[in-house]
Amino acid sequence: MTEIQLVKEAISRDILHKMALESFGDFVKAVVDIEKNLMVIGGELHADEEQVLLEQGSRQEDLWGINLYPNQVDESWIEFDSMINIRPRQGNRSRSVDDVQTREQIIRVVNKLIQK
Repeated sequence: MTEIQLVKEAISRDILHKMALESFGDFVKAVVDIEKNLMVIGGELHADEEQVLLEQGSRQEDLWGINLYPNQVDESWIEFDSMINIRPRQGNRSRSVDDVQTREQIIRVVNKLIQK
């Protein structure tokens, strides 16, 4: 398994591709902080990545788990699926991200931090 990395500056999809090959084969897990516009990648579990951001001062309600498929070319390269996303108190009752605005914020952060 690859080492968890905090991403504050843009990285390439090539880096994600290499990480994917070292871990799950075709995807990399990530947790995005939609308030601080950063994310962590490379963990075996979204919960591990979430913990890294919590230790950095992020608020749990701003953190969302996703999977990134670096070989995909359309919008399906971002998969909104993680156990950490189940948050009834925030109105999110599924592993996905149900709120359209929150999804858009996640996409914006990912597009800022991952170069095509």
